[in-house]
Order: sequence, then structure tokens, then C-alpha cells
Amino acid sequence: MRARRPAPNAVPHGVFLDRITGAMRRGAWTLGLMAASLAVATSAGAAASPPPAGGSPSVQAPAAQPEKVLRYAFLVAETGFDPAQLSDLYSRIVTAHIFESLYNYDYLARPFKLKPNTAAAMPEVSDDFRTWTIRLRPGIYFADDPAFKGRRRELTAEDYVYSLKRFYDPATKAPLYSTFKQEGILGLEELRVEALKSKRPFDYDRPVEGVRALDRYTLQFRLAEPRPRFLYNLAGGDTYGAVAREVIEAYAGKTMEHPVGTGPFMLDRWRRSSLIRLVRNPGYRDVFYDAQPNPGDAEGQALLARFKGRKLPMIDAVEISIIEEGQPRWLSFLNREFDLLYLLPEEYAEVAAPHGRIAPNLQKQGIQLYSVLASDRTMYYFNMEDPTVGGYTPDKVALRRAIGLATDIATEITRTRRHQAVPAQSVVAPMTWGYDPDYKSENGDFDLARAKALLDTYGYVDKDGDGWRDQPDGRPLVLEIASSPDSRSKPYDELWKRDMDKLGVQIRIRTAQWPENLKSARAGQLMIWQLGFNSSTPDAQLGLELMYGPASGGQNLGRFKLARYDEIYRRMMVLPDGPERAALLRDAQKLLTAYMPQKFRVHRIVNDLAQPWLIGFRRPYFNQIFWPYVDIDTAKLPPR
Repeated sequence: MRARRPAPNAVPHGVFLDRITGAMRRGAWTLGLMAASLAVATSAGAAASPPPAGGSPSVQAPAAQPEKVLRYAFLVAETGFDPAQLSDLYSRIVTAHIFESLYNYDYLARPFKLKPNTAAAMPEVSDDFRTWTIRLRPGIYFADDPAFKGRRRELTAEDYVYSLKRFYDPATKAPLYSTFKQEGILGLEELRVEALKSKRPFDYDRPVEGVRALDRYTLQFRLAEPRPRFLYNLAGGDTYGAVAREVIEAYAGKTMEHPVGTGPFMLDRWRRSSLIRLVRNPGYRDVFYDAQPNPGDAEGQALLARFKGRKLPMIDAVEISIIEEGQPRWLSFLNREFDLLYLLPEEYAEVAAPHGRIAPNLQKQGIQLYSVLASDRTMYYFNMEDPTVGGYTPDKVALRRAIGLATDIATEITRTRRHQAVPAQSVVAPMTWGYDPDYKSENGDFDLARAKALLDTYGYVDKDGDGWRDQPDGRPLVLEIASSPDSRSKPYDELWKRDMDKLGVQIRIRTAQWPENLKSARAGQLMIWQLGFNSSTPDAQLGLELMYGPASGGQNLGRFKLARYDEIYRRMMVLPDGPERAALLRDAQKLLTAYMPQKFRVHRIVNDLAQPWLIGFRRPYFNQIFWPYVDIDTAKLPPR
């Protein structure tokens, strides 16, 4: 491990005093980070053997190479590391580096290019897009684990069959079950229904037509209807990464704690919501840096020239702290405790990157800025089963549209997000198929007068004279907004209250930690919740699933169910990309604007900062994989 001390004058005096004062207030976090550092240092020291007794004093053993460790922080706590049980971004960043999918996104290609990973080649696809046949690379092995009883365990086609079946097992409670169900994989839904009806364990041993191992290394999928973009489902190791049945059964009930995959990293130590340490998988096969940046991509071409042919991964370990507050993450990076500031806190955007350029003082230190318009959208959803804001009658639709029109996105972007976002007009995110930067809808409007007129027209007026609007039947109108008890959420809560005060609507903020809110959301217990959704494929269909009726309780947290929308969604699934599918997408966007089950707020401009010794970083658009492609330039590390 490398020991670091801050460079002289790395932190201005006033900021340093603020950091010390803040550290005293954040004693638990500070002590936790110190304990983690001491534990790693002790481990590294124990690994270095002293010179043998009696050896010549003039001959010294060569100095051990310092461990190359990528250190950074998540701003939200993880939930665990079982791919079939996850939907949150930060857990999936970890699982993407432990488990492997059949295909991956090229690290340097923009906006995207898919290439084989554990597959030996691109799939063989029938003309009707219903049969997909894939050959695996032989000689890929899972990381060693006691579940394998001392034998080396090779990855086979059966592992992908088993891994997919887990999403259909009711006992798994997979959040992404609906995502796979809609693909129409023959036989799997029937297997699930039988387990539910019989109340017996899911039968993993029963063959199904839709996913089969034709031989040890050949996998075949058969679908009920055409699925031209089925390949995207096969390119996400964070969710559909191969797991071994022996491991799942050996750690039954504790699979979130025992991830064992074939990927470049393996879990070494985990203190829940505090520290995640992963180390290089010593059994990882020979994979070398190779990519295909666009011809005009100077940065990508430079990275390829520098790293092409290097064995991956290039670092030895990754240590992730969980720091929800922006100030300690920012100060820890300035103090060189972290190599990467993954997602610069918005409150420091104008300090670190005024006008979108790296600040001169940071540039002098060699700090690098990476800025992209993310393929995401932030939104708040309405629980369509809630008696206050849910429903499809004109008065309920008017209430949701009025709340949307009263949401001041321009102020959110300038004041709260420090200009690090653009307004969202619909669910379709940048870089995904169907996104049009010139598309305009009411979703992007701020019109307080129209919002008030809508509420007046449908009877949401102050009936008891207390200054607040009531429901048409005279009951108080109170919106309950789910949020989190951290400084990052507070400005948004204050903006919510300011906007709704102007509309004459009372709100109540309900706070809980993010994982707890997610659990409540899946159970349909939240009225309104603001969150973000990152695209993990380059297709708009993934975002549309957030409102697809059969996905209710899964990706469809708001439980929106509209027959016309669901019909459009299903038709889009079977069509190849083209004018007919694009017309359906526009119809879906119009329906969502009209019924307003979600208010889409912004697409974020994401800024990352890297220390001068971290090289090779590039934020991926559609998957979470970047650890294997970065390196630590030990010559640029601060003095020991």
C-alpha cells in the first residue's frame, strides 16, 4: 500500500480549518476511514517478509512494488452483491466488476459498440430475431471459493441458464424480473407460475425451450416474438452475469454477501455502508487492453496508443468508502485521500469547474476534469395507487400536471445544480435511440399561472380558509415527499417546498436512508419520490419500462397502468429501429406528458475529477465497467 501525505498548500488555510471542524462533527466517519487505512496498512506490512536470519548485511531483498489501489467514494450506500437481487446503481458498479456477461461495451467507442466478452463471437441470430445462439470461450474460470470444494470451476453454458432462471424464481424477488419477462423467453414464465401455484421450490432442473445449453459451451435462447435488441440483455454483467449454482446454494440466504464470479475483481472485505475492498482476481484469464475509439476521438486514440496490449486489470485493488455528504468527499479528494472524485458534488461545480473548465488552481496540481452529458434522467414519480395523487380521472390528472407545471426546473438547474444539467422533455435520455435534443413537450414547462388555473378548474381550492388548497371533497390536500436526511437532499426539499408554497399546496417531507426508500417504493408505500435513472442500454425501451404496467412493483415503482401505453410498449419491442418504431415512441411520450405519472426533471452533466497519477479513466455510458482500464502512475504519487 502507498502511504500519502498532503502536498504543501494543497488545501487553502480556510478550507483546512473547515475540514478539521467538519471532521470533529463527523467523528464516526473520520474514525472509520482511519481504521480502514490502518487495517490495510497492517495487512500490507504483514505481507512483506523480513530478510532471512544470517543473511549477508550487504545484500538486501528487492523492495516490494507498492500496491496499486484505486480509492474513491460512493455517495449512496450499496445494498449487496447478488446480481439477481439488485437494481441500484452503486451495487451494480461493484457486481459489474465481479461477474461477467456474454458481451461488453467497448471501453473507448462512443457512443457505443458491443463486442464479445465471455462469448467467443457475436451471436448467430435467426432472420425473425427469435433464436439467438451463442458460443462461449472455453477456459474461463470462477474465482476460487470453498463452495467448489478445492476444484477449479470452469464457466459453462449451464451457468448462464441457471443465472437467468434465478430472475424467475419467486424466492429471489428479483427487481428486474419484469425486464426479462417481457422478452418472452419460452417456458420460463410457466416455470415461475407453477412454483407460485404449487408453493414448491422453483424447479431449476427442468429444461425449458427458451434457454438451453446445447453443449458445454453453446447457449441458445428462443423467444416467443421477435426481439431485435435482445443482445442488450446479454451485455450487463452487473445483472445478468454468470453465477455458479454451487455458490448460490452454499450461501443460501447470504448471497448478497458472497459474490463469486469470473470477472477481474473479487470481494476482499466489506463493512456495510462503510467500506468495500476488492482485489484483483488471481485466476482471471489473460485479457489485454484493446478498444476501438472513433477516428476523430483524440482522447480515445491517445488512450489506445498508451495502453494497447497491457494485461488487464492494471491495478491491484479498489477501495470504496461510503460518504453521503458532499463536503467530506470533496475535501478528502483535495487532501489526496482519494484518486477519483466520482461525481463531483454539485455544490462545488463552480469552484472546481467554472464555465465547464477545470479551475486554474486544480489544473496547476495536475488534476483532470472529465465532463459528459449523462445518459440519464432525474424525475419524481407519483404512486398511481395513492388515493391523493394516483388515479386516471380528470381531476387526478389535473393535480399531477399542475404539480409538474409548478416545478421550477430552471431554478433547480441554475441554483441547486449549478448549471450542471439540461431540462428533460421526456423519459428518453441522451445517447439512447430516439433522443432528439430539439424535442419539446409540456413536461419541460414551468407555468405557475396555468398550474393554478388547473387546480381551480377541478376544485382544488381553499375551502376552509386556512390558506392552503383542499381536495375537491373538502379533505386537506397534503403531499408527502420521500427524501433522505443528508445535505445533498436538503436543497431539493427546500425547492420543493418553495414551489408548492407558491401553488398553495402543503407538503410533508418523509425522510429515510436511500436503501430504505427503495424498499418502501417497491412495496408501493411512497406517495412521491424523486430519484434518478441511468441508462444501461442504448435503447429508449429501458426508460419506457418505468411506466409499463406489467413491471409494476419492479422497475415501475409508480405502478402506472394504461392499456394504450402498454400496447405501444409491446409493439415497440418487436419492431426494428426505424420510422414506424420512432412514431410509436412519440405516441408514448405524448401519453406520459398527458397523464403525468412521472415528472422528468433534468439530464445531468456529470463531472468527475482524477488525481494526476490516475490515468486511463473514462466514464462509461451504458455499463459500469472502468476499473480494469485505469492505472496508477506510481512516479506521480505524493511523497511517502
